[in-house]
Amino acid sequence: MFDTLSENLGSIFDRLRGRGALSEKDVDVALGEIRTALLEADVALPVARAFLDNVRPAAIGAQVLKSVTPGQQMVKIVNDGLIEMLGAAEPLSFDAVPPVVMMMVGLQGSGKTTSTAKLAKFITAQEKRKVLMASLDTQRPAAMEQLKVLGQQIEVETLPIVDGQSPVDIAKRAVQAGKLGGFDVVMLDTAGRTNIDEALMGEMAAIEAAAAPKEVLLVADSLTGQEAVTIAAQFGARVSLTGIVLTRADGDGRGGAALSMRYVTGVPIKFLGVGEAVDKLEVFDPTRVANRILGMGDVVGLVEKAAETMDAEKADKMAARMKKGVFTLDDMAEQLKQMQRMGGMSGVLGMLPGMGKMKKQVAAMGMDERELLRQAAIVSSMTSGERENPKLLNASRKKRVAAGSGTSVQEVNKILKMHRQMADMMKKLGKGGMKGLAGMLGGMGGGGQPNMPNMPSLTDMQNMAAQQDLTKGSGALPDLTKLGGASAPPDFLKGLGLPPKKK
Repeated sequence: MFDTLSENLGSIFDRLRGRGALSEKDVDVALGEIRTALLEADVALPVARAFLDNVRPAAIGAQVLKSVTPGQQMVKIVNDGLIEMLGAAEPLSFDAVPPVVMMMVGLQGSGKTTSTAKLAKFITAQEKRKVLMASLDTQRPAAMEQLKVLGQQIEVETLPIVDGQSPVDIAKRAVQAGKLGGFDVVMLDTAGRTNIDEALMGEMAAIEAAAAPKEVLLVADSLTGQEAVTIAAQFGARVSLTGIVLTRADGDGRGGAALSMRYVTGVPIKFLGVGEAVDKLEVFDPTRVANRILGMGDVVGLVEKAAETMDAEKADKMAARMKKGVFTLDDMAEQLKQMQRMGGMSGVLGMLPGMGKMKKQVAAMGMDERELLRQAAIVSSMTSGERENPKLLNASRKKRVAAGSGTSVQEVNKILKMHRQMADMMKKLGKGGMKGLAGMLGGMGGGGQPNMPNMPSLTDMQNMAAQQDLTKGSGALPDLTKLGGASAPPDFLKGLGLPPKKK
């Protein structure tokens, strides 16, 4: 979501890092460029002005001008300013007599119903609370059925549909059903609003008065741009907003809404929708978001994502086989699935300190998520015998696999070549080399997961890093223990082919 802003700010800081000392004029020029970068990212003008007013005193102080590393000091000052603008993380409040009522509001098409289901799944899994969902959307055809289907998918109960009831009556019935059914949380999915639909806006206020929700969450599309701030202000004028859920945060929008809405409305952003699936919901953390914007990575987030998506039992079994030099196409298919669950190679690189700039190169090398899906389809089209013994794949069998996966024989050969290279590496590394190889994910997630497939070779990563001036011409990867102040575990460094940091 913040790719444009991150790229622009990155180029500004790269120029500052190249200087031994900064004058006050240099800082003013840099702040002017930062202002332009914020505006190009759809940050509201008043917010950009307030941000610079807050940052400028520290930026032109002696701490920067006399610092040995002025460029790095500037990055820290801007990072602190972004964190302050994004506001402190505020969790959902359950401090009320059960059932705690949560009301979802938002514009039509903002992803409100899907976000309701995502949040219900999150509360059920993470907070261990019993949730009842109720659709109050009597305006959109099949809206109630949509929530019912989503509830079945995530195994969360939904309020039975009764034709002819008004949204206010449904809200009252939902709260009563929550009390009688022993539910901890009742979630009310209201009808989508438009800016000019005064009747629906009034209905929303009436629902709040009848249900007395503890949380009123505005679901806003992050691709809306600066208009998102106006939308939030309009909803805030009619109901008592307590938080914001930003949807489509995984899109290619410019991210200004996230920076603007918290500052303008005073309402915290609580969650980010990062995909269409019902499990694609992230708790909003301003520090991590600011770090990602400035290319400082989010190693903690990567560790958590690896732990969430990793099947520890499968990983341990795979690691045991690989210690013996055994690496089948089934093992590689499992690695492809793991990479998909973690957002693909570009998603992983975006969370590594100093590696965010490589995402475009990774896509150009054909290593995006769509390529992972094609590769997984190829392996799935093989028989179990072929996956166990790839030597069985003669010309006719390769044609069958290509036809079954909707790909070409050349792509099948590419997969087989990649598998041979990885299998050969396992045999050469043997038992002693597995620890370092497993460190990339196993060392972080605790599951013994071996290194990720489709990882560019060390040479490729060095070349990409040199092109992006990440290595200062040294021809080596940057020290991940220093970038962004992150402290990477030794096994993680081994997984990238790097020696552990010396004490």
